[in-house]
Amino acid sequence: VSERQWGTCREDYAGHGNSWIYLPFEAAHYVAYRWGEDGLAGWCDRAQNLCLGLALWNGKDPILKERLFGLNNPQGNHGEDVKELYYYLDATPTHSYMKMLYKYPQAEYPYDELRTVNFERKADPSLGEYELLDTGIFDDNRYFDVFVEFAQGGVDDTLVQVTAHNRGDQDSELCILPQAWFRNTWSWAAEGSPEAKKPEMRHSPSNQRIDIKHHALGEFYLHLDGQVEVIFCENMTHDAVVKGGALSPYKETDPALEKKEEVDIEKETECADLVSEAPQGEEPPKPAQTGAEAGFPHHTSGCESGQFKDGFNDYVVGGKKVAVSAFAGTKAGLLTRHVVPAGGQVTVRYRLSSTAHSFSAGPFADFDEVFEKRIAEADKFYSVLQTGVVGAERQQIQRQALAGMIWTKQFYYYNIHKWVQGDPGRPKPESRGGRNEDWDHLCNADIISMPDKWEYPWYAAWDLAFHCLPLALVDAHFAKGQLALMTKEWYMHPNGQIPAYEWNFSDVNPPVHAWAVWRVFQMDRKARGDDGDLGFLEELFHKLMLNFTWWVNRKDAEGRNIFQGGFLGLDNIGVVDRSAPLANGGLINQSDGTSWMAFYSLTLMRIALELALHNSVYESIACKFFEHFLQIAKAMSHDLWDPEDEFYYDALANPDGKVPIKLRSIVGLIPLFAVEVLEPEMLDRLPRFRDRTQEILETRPDLADLVSRFTQPGHGERRLLSLLRGHRMKALLKRMLDPNEFLSDHGIRGLSKHHEEHPYSFGDNDPLKYDPGEATVIMMGGNSNWRGPVWFPINYLLIESLQKFHQYYGDEYLIEYPTGSGEKMPILEIADSLSDRLIGIFEKSPKDGVRPGMRLHPKMQEPHFEEHLLFHEYFHGDSGRGVGASHQTGSSAAG
Repeated sequence: VSERQWGTCREDYAGHGNSWIYLPFEAAHYVAYRWGEDGLAGWCDRAQNLCLGLALWNGKDPILKERLFGLNNPQGNHGEDVKELYYYLDATPTHSYMKMLYKYPQAEYPYDELRTVNFERKADPSLGEYELLDTGIFDDNRYFDVFVEFAQGGVDDTLVQVTAHNRGDQDSELCILPQAWFRNTWSWAAEGSPEAKKPEMRHSPSNQRIDIKHHALGEFYLHLDGQVEVIFCENMTHDAVVKGGALSPYKETDPALEKKEEVDIEKETECADLVSEAPQGEEPPKPAQTGAEAGFPHHTSGCESGQFKDGFNDYVVGGKKVAVSAFAGTKAGLLTRHVVPAGGQVTVRYRLSSTAHSFSAGPFADFDEVFEKRIAEADKFYSVLQTGVVGAERQQIQRQALAGMIWTKQFYYYNIHKWVQGDPGRPKPESRGGRNEDWDHLCNADIISMPDKWEYPWYAAWDLAFHCLPLALVDAHFAKGQLALMTKEWYMHPNGQIPAYEWNFSDVNPPVHAWAVWRVFQMDRKARGDDGDLGFLEELFHKLMLNFTWWVNRKDAEGRNIFQGGFLGLDNIGVVDRSAPLANGGLINQSDGTSWMAFYSLTLMRIALELALHNSVYESIACKFFEHFLQIAKAMSHDLWDPEDEFYYDALANPDGKVPIKLRSIVGLIPLFAVEVLEPEMLDRLPRFRDRTQEILETRPDLADLVSRFTQPGHGERRLLSLLRGHRMKALLKRMLDPNEFLSDHGIRGLSKHHEEHPYSFGDNDPLKYDPGEATVIMMGGNSNWRGPVWFPINYLLIESLQKFHQYYGDEYLIEYPTGSGEKMPILEIADSLSDRLIGIFEKSPKDGVRPGMRLHPKMQEPHFEEHLLFHEYFHGDSGRGVGASHQTGSSAAG
C-alpha cells in the first residue's frame, strides 16, 4: 500500500493541474480515493481489493495517525518532504516475514510548527529543512516505538503483530487501531457490473472475528485476539465536509501562507474550501446528491448510514458514537485502548485468513510458532545470501537496505483513458493542462517498485532500472518482471518511448533500461548456473530496439548523432534549463545525452552478441549497433571534447555557431560509461561479427582511431570498445579522482568542488556554484540537487566502468589516486576504494562512531535510533549526510 495517495496526479481532477492543492493531506481523511489507497504499515492483495493498515492515537493529537504526515511541495522549503520517523527493518522476497518500525511521539504532534517553520525558511533556501527531531518532541524519549510485523502462515493466511514500547519515563495513553478496508471500486463502476457490487465486512461476535465478502476475493475471516472493540465505517467520501461538493481547495490561496489549526470536522480546516457545514455537536447532513449532481469525481453516493471514511477519527478522537457502526461496513477497525507503563510494552495480534483455513485449536494457538518459523527462515535466507559480505555491520546494512526495497513495492493503478474521460454517470473532468493526454493507451494496475512510497509514490522508469539490480539479488523473477512491465504495450508508447513518471510520462530519462536488462540477466544466469533466461533477454531486446529507434528519431535533432534529450533526470545540473526550449531557437547538444546513447548502443550490441551465441541471426544486428556506436564516437570527438580543458562539455548550438558550456559536472564524466570488453572466445564463436568489425575498422581508420584499442588485444587477449582512448580516459580520471574536484570522502560528486570558489556564469543566467547539500537555487520542484551531492546510481555506473577498463588493461596499468597524492594503483583497486567510500556512508566512523549518512541530528546516535538506518535519495558532497527523500532505498541500495 502506498504511503501517500493524496497529492498525486492520479487523484487530480482539477482543471488547474496542480495536484498538490486539489487533494491535500487535510482532505485525505475525508475523501475516498479513486486510484489507490494509502496507510501506515499498509498491506494488500495484488489487486488492492482488501487492505490492512494501522492507526494510532496518543490521546492528544487532533487527528488519528493513520497515514504519514508530510509537507506538500508548496509548503516545504525544499519541496515535498515527509515529517515522520519510520524504518523498514526486515523483509523476505516472498513477504513471508516483514517488519517495520514507526516512532510515535506521546506529546501532541507538531503539525502547525512543521508547516510554519518550513514555509518561513522558503525565503532562504540555504537554510536546512526543519525536521520532526528539530521540534524537540523526542528529546525526553517520550515516544512509542511501534513495531509492526507480518508473517505468512500459508497461502491466504496473514498474521499481524503490533508491539508498542514506551521509551519514556512516564506511563502514557495509546489507542491502537488496526484497520481492514476495501479499496473503493464500487463508486466508480458501471451500473450492473461486478465491480459495482459493494463488498461487506460484518462482525461475528460469537466467532470472535469479522467476516469479509468481496466479489473478486471471495470470503475471508479477520480473527480477533482478546478484548477488542470492533467498529465500522464506509470507505466513502464525507461530502458534507467538502464545501459545496467541490473538491478543489486552494483555488486562490496558497495553503502554506495561512497558519491554521489541524483538521477537525467541527473546525475550519487548513483547506480553504474544506469546512464543516454542521453545527457543533450535530451530525453532518447525509448527502443527497448523485455523483453527476455533485459535480466532482470523488463524490461517492449511497452512504445511507452517514458513517464515512473519517468515521474512526470522529469516534476515537471526537467521541462521536454515531460516526461508526458496531455491525458492518467497508472499513473495519480493531480498537484497543492502553496505558502503557514507562519502559513497558503492549502487543496487539490479529489474523486474516481465507475460509479454506480451519484452526482446530483456535486461530492464535500457533501464532507465536508461525512467527518464530518465519523469522528463522528469514535469518537463514540472509545468512546464505550474505556469504560474501564481510562483517556483521555490513550484513546489517545490506539486510535493511533490501528490506527497504521489498517494503517499497506498491500497487499502482492508473488508466489514462478513464482518467481523461471520467467515470460512468459523472461529468467529464476538466483537462488537466493536457497532462499525459497523449498516453491514452496507458493502463497500469500492477505491483511496482517505487522510488519512495511517500515522496515518490509513482514509478520512475530510470529509477526502476536501478532498483532491479538489488532486487535481483533476492528475487530475480520479480526484477525481470519489472523490467518487462515497462515495455508492455499498455506501458510503452506506440512510438517506442518508455513512460517516465506520472507527472509527465513524456519526459526523457537516461536510457538505462537496456543496461538493467543485461545486468539482471547476468545476475540471474550466475545464480541459475546455466545459459540464463534467454527468452527474457530476447523478448526485451526487441522492445528495446523500438525504444532505441525512438531516441534516434526524436532526440537527434540535426541527424548528426549528437543528442539533446532534455534534463535527463539530472534536475538542476545545468546552468540553463535543459528541458525548456531556448528563446533563440538554439539547441543544447548534450555530452550526457550523447554519451548515454553511446552506452545504449554498446549495451544493445552486447545483448545481441549474447543472443547470437544461440541464434546467428543476431550477429548482423550486433554489427548494426557497433556501427552506430562508431558514428556517435565520431560526433562526440569533434563536437563535445574540449582539448584545452581535457573535459567533455555540453554545447549551445546557435545559428551563429557552437558555444561550449564549460561547467565541470557529472555530465562530462558520463562518457566513461560507454565501455565494453569482449572476450576472445566470444569473437571466435561469432565469425560474422568479428569479420565485419574488422572490415569496418580497416576501411575507416578515422573511426578506428576513436574507439580505444579494439584492434589491439589487451589483458587476456580481450578487446576494448570505449569512447575514450587512453589519453582521454586518464584526463577524465585525473579530474574525477581529484579531492578538489569530484572525489569526496563519500563518493563522486555531481559537480566539481572547483565551482565553490569559481561559480560558473553563462550569458544572463545566474552563476552556478558548488552546492553540496540541499539545493539553494530552487528548480524543478526543489526537492533534489545534482550540483555537488553524491548520487549512488551514477557512482555505481562509474565503478562498473572502471571494472571494465581493468579487465582490459590489467593490474599493470596504474592511475594516480587520489589525484595529487603521488600514489598510484590499478584501476580495480580504485573501483574498490570508491565502493568502500559509498558503503562508508552507512558504517560507523572509526573517528567518532557516527554513521556519516545519519548526521541529521544528535538524537540519531542514541540507543533505539543508531541501529535503524535511512537510505536517502542522495548524500552531502562533503559530509556524507543523507539528503532528499529519506526512504529512496532504490537509489542507494545498489551500493
